[in-house]
Amino acid sequence: MGRGCGLRYGERRDRTASTADSHPRGGIPVTAPLDLSDLSSLPLDLARPRLVQPGLLPVVPGHERYWVRPGGVTALEMEAGDEITIVDRFGAQAAEFTVLGNGGEDFAAVGLRADAPATVLGALTEASTFDNEQVARVVNALAQRGLRPDAAHSVRLFGGWSPAGSREGFTAQRPVTAVVGNPSWQMALEDPNPPSELMIEVQRANPHTRREIELPPPLADPILDVRINNSTAVAYEVKKGDYIQILDVEGRQCSDFLAFDARALQEGHELGLDASTTRHIVGQAYSQPGLYGKFYNQDMDPLVEIIRDTVGRHDSFTPACNAKYYEDFGYPGHVNCTDNFNRQLDSYRVASRRSWPALNLFYNTMFDEHNMLVFDEPWSRPGDYVMMQAQRDLVCASSACPDDIDPSNGWVPTDIHLRVYSPERRFSMAISHRTTPDAEPKLTRQTGFHPRTSALTKQFTEYRNFWLPTHFDGHGPKAEYWACREKAVVMDLSPLRKFEVLGPDAEALLQYCMTRNIRKLSEGQVVYTAICNDTGGMIDDATVFRCSDTNFRVIPGDDYTGQWMRQMATEQGLDRVWIKDSTDQLHNIAVQGPASRDILRDLIWTPPQQPDFDSVTWFRFTIGRIGDHQGLPVILSRTGYSGELGYELFCHPKDAPAVWDAVWEAGKPHGLAPMGLDALDMVRIESGLVFAGYDFDDQTDPFEAGIGFTVPLKTKEDDFSGRGALLKRKENPQRTMVGLELEGNELAGHGDPVHVGRFKVGVITSATRSPILRKNIALCRMMVEHAEIGAEVQVGKLDGQQKRIPATVVKTPFYDPEKLKPRS
Repeated sequence: MGRGCGLRYGERRDRTASTADSHPRGGIPVTAPLDLSDLSSLPLDLARPRLVQPGLLPVVPGHERYWVRPGGVTALEMEAGDEITIVDRFGAQAAEFTVLGNGGEDFAAVGLRADAPATVLGALTEASTFDNEQVARVVNALAQRGLRPDAAHSVRLFGGWSPAGSREGFTAQRPVTAVVGNPSWQMALEDPNPPSELMIEVQRANPHTRREIELPPPLADPILDVRINNSTAVAYEVKKGDYIQILDVEGRQCSDFLAFDARALQEGHELGLDASTTRHIVGQAYSQPGLYGKFYNQDMDPLVEIIRDTVGRHDSFTPACNAKYYEDFGYPGHVNCTDNFNRQLDSYRVASRRSWPALNLFYNTMFDEHNMLVFDEPWSRPGDYVMMQAQRDLVCASSACPDDIDPSNGWVPTDIHLRVYSPERRFSMAISHRTTPDAEPKLTRQTGFHPRTSALTKQFTEYRNFWLPTHFDGHGPKAEYWACREKAVVMDLSPLRKFEVLGPDAEALLQYCMTRNIRKLSEGQVVYTAICNDTGGMIDDATVFRCSDTNFRVIPGDDYTGQWMRQMATEQGLDRVWIKDSTDQLHNIAVQGPASRDILRDLIWTPPQQPDFDSVTWFRFTIGRIGDHQGLPVILSRTGYSGELGYELFCHPKDAPAVWDAVWEAGKPHGLAPMGLDALDMVRIESGLVFAGYDFDDQTDPFEAGIGFTVPLKTKEDDFSGRGALLKRKENPQRTMVGLELEGNELAGHGDPVHVGRFKVGVITSATRSPILRKNIALCRMMVEHAEIGAEVQVGKLDGQQKRIPATVVKTPFYDPEKLKPRS
């Protein structure tokens, strides 16, 4: 195992939708990020960087960074003089450090003595939740270094109440293998301290002048494993069902892809990828790789389907680079993908072309506001990949693009790597997200309730890194909507982020981060709040649960909110607070509708020290169990996103199917139905409930978003983030949120302009057809001069001038404006 190669058993846990899948980045060293908050702390030559490219270029030569997920292990090869630092990123998380030399353990090589068993290593052979092949790979690799997992020792680091960012550093005196294990546990609802990730930083004593990039380990045993050297191409055959993984080795390198129906080629017909046919069938303005479609030939037969995409930004299905492109720029004779493809495909009797319509992976093209095709450097990082599945037997060709005359390869062509896997090894569908540019990617995953929802529908969409149903077979959005308004529904809302904010400084931190007055929040109470930056723009909205004097649970929509709270804790000098991500420890369903109380009343048991079910009033919560004192533990809150009487149930993901079953059985006599995102959008717009990215963003303040009630400027005396800016904005408002009722039956859409005469006075943020009101309605951010109730405006369609829909400003919420139903 080469230097820097990680045994990535633990790093892949929350980056895949299936626990059997491997980590998408594998053993790639991740470079340290630039700390942009204090450039003065950087060395003089870095204090004014010409370019800031977090996560791509190394700041310090020889510096590497790795993550160890809870329950996982990372192993690294160390040379004499190499320094390793283990970091408890979020605090209160133990680490197990094992050092292996030739033939056995060698703690003396880093000046340590073992003081505890290596429990994480010992559990590897019992890790039934992991793919057996992956477990065997790690166990065998450790055994080769003289270590039997169940007899290994470690040095115990951190734990208890170690502060966030605690660090322990060691220097290797001789070559060793450093193994870091991260203990995991199920978070108790009464003691909310979830396990969190560790970080490893390595500083090499003898860094190479050129960064060494190691490929991620294969996701399974490949049947084809080929390096495509820069400026070359390869042709290859795959069978129906095979998975094709194309990896960007060093980042920002394009790869053109061709595919032909193999049987048709044998019969003398060239049926390859066709851009126009694909564009027509997938229904997109221009075809681009992603999870939402297949790619077709001229006969409308699918050739490949995208299974995974760790980049998220690609091409417009433009031709592969060709000789004419370079000639027109004054570079005759330049090597190009088209000529490389022609040579490779000659043996398959594919006729040469001067230009190939290729699927351009990692190629960052787009249409600008003038409908012009433009391009820039790719978004791909080292180890990023796109995985496709062959829909029939194919002849394929892949290239490592040689373009070095423009930004398409970041100006420097590099290698591409190709792997093909057998269909016997199934892979989850996923795309990848990063909370910040230099963060590790996380693949889309399933919620704990997915085994139940997937049995009721195949209609899923990717929502905030999870798969959620849009609607359910045998129901549909309208039926689900009416069930919510008249009876009851159950919906999966597990993607909501959960953060445990713990410690003596927890209240002070939230008092600064949240617009609401957290000091007034009682134990067992919930409050809805805005979260603003220093300009008053909304970072997020959230509900805050007060669990005790020092324990809070914050439930926002976005991962970044947790990182921002940690940043605020540092800036405010609050070092006795821990912000721990519990999203993977708490998944939740909402039971909403007039019958929700009757469904849950006999289902939820609460202990004597907790409020009983009927004591849980609006925006309160309790801790209980399903059925009786021996039932599954849950948190019940009287909250929701529907405008109806309703509750939310939080539980550990492993308990989620049983919790769903219990609710489902209890709800049958009451007409309980499942509800997806389509119907949820209808009920939340009717109820005037805002949605991030549509009704607010970081340029919108809470007053403009229609939730000014979350900003008690008069009664909250303590300072909070954005207070000064919000005072000025409230004194001089320019826009406000209003409701619109539209004439006729034509819907408005998000982003439609709203006019008075020729000029724009507002914009539609959310819109729907209200079944109960039998009207088209919309939320609109309007200039205050035209926001008076009863004002007449027009919603612009086409170019905003050629077609108008008359509309009237009305009071919101549209439905139950006094909120009598959720309060009932």
